[in-house]
Amino acid sequence: MTRTLNDPTTSIEKRDRCADLPHRPRVLLGKIGLDGHDRGVKLIARVLRDSGVHVIYSGLWQTPRSLAIGARDEDVDCIACSMMSNSHLVLVPRLLDECKAVGRPDVPVNVGGIIPQEDVKTLLDAGVARVYHTGTGMEDIVESVRSSVKPYVPRTSGPPEAILARQISLAQAGTLPPGAARQRPARVIGLTGAPGAGKSTLVAALCGEAVRRGTRIAVVAFDPMSPITGGALLGDRLRVDFNAVDDKVFYRSLAIVGEDYTALPTIAELVGAAGFDTLIIETVGAGQNDVAIRHHVDRTAVVTVPGMGDAVQMDKAGILEIADLFVANKADHAGESKHVRELLDVAGGRPIFETVATEGKGIVELYEALMS
Repeated sequence: MTRTLNDPTTSIEKRDRCADLPHRPRVLLGKIGLDGHDRGVKLIARVLRDSGVHVIYSGLWQTPRSLAIGARDEDVDCIACSMMSNSHLVLVPRLLDECKAVGRPDVPVNVGGIIPQEDVKTLLDAGVARVYHTGTGMEDIVESVRSSVKPYVPRTSGPPEAILARQISLAQAGTLPPGAARQRPARVIGLTGAPGAGKSTLVAALCGEAVRRGTRIAVVAFDPMSPITGGALLGDRLRVDFNAVDDKVFYRSLAIVGEDYTALPTIAELVGAAGFDTLIIETVGAGQNDVAIRHHVDRTAVVTVPGMGDAVQMDKAGILEIADLFVANKADHAGESKHVRELLDVAGGRPIFETVATEGKGIVELYEALMS
């Protein structure tokens, strides 16, 4: 059989392999060090998602500390990291130390990449759960993630972020025990808009602005859950540079079907009780009818971009009606002036902020409007 560059490296049947577990596995995928290639990890992410796993992808250029912070705040069942720069004997022990430092010494760490056989025992002796070499079957990788899942139990000691992360897991699962402290944050802000509008990049820019001002901020970002396998690819946090903001931003990714925000009021109160005055909620990429978020936030920002539709689309009832303010993102793209003119026709006096989130343009003004 002739293969092409478009063929998958390894095929695996798309089906739910995790329905029998106490909860959906949550795995953090990360590339540590100077490895600038992620085709392989993206393939693994898709296979895990298509097996019913909730995959948090943290992106390239991670440090041991940024991965450890992600593992704690995302309350993952395991970390799967890889590197191609022959630095595994330095970076992996540092990752294990950082997991202890942030309050998750219990999280299993699986390591993959080009690792010489003579180094495997050293890594295992240091505390690594499993070492995978190139050519490992996808079924083996899925099974290693499955085997890391343990029933959720409340965390009563350790850093407050680790306790909060587990409380959110329990709340989302509907099993939060009574008695947890609750207090709604002073500000709960919703960011919604169509897929590809740049919501995650905007959130990352707002987080960076908050950190520059000495403010700690929390984010809950929703992504869609597969109606077929129950899996999800949670990729919003990769827009935040945790190497820069460190643990001054608490960021949690969650998967839902449709607009199922059943647990969100409880989650918001848990975040407030943990000492965060500001909570940003990023919705799943929204369509015209996705308006439920307005019932859970104090202020809603609807993110739009040039090319989202003509004036008739603008006039249709739905998501544009729930905006307290509009963000015309990607303002450097063609058609921005026409886009803003059409927004003005439907805004009815509501503010419109033009931003280029990838360059930080307009972020200060938007931040101040949202926090006022």
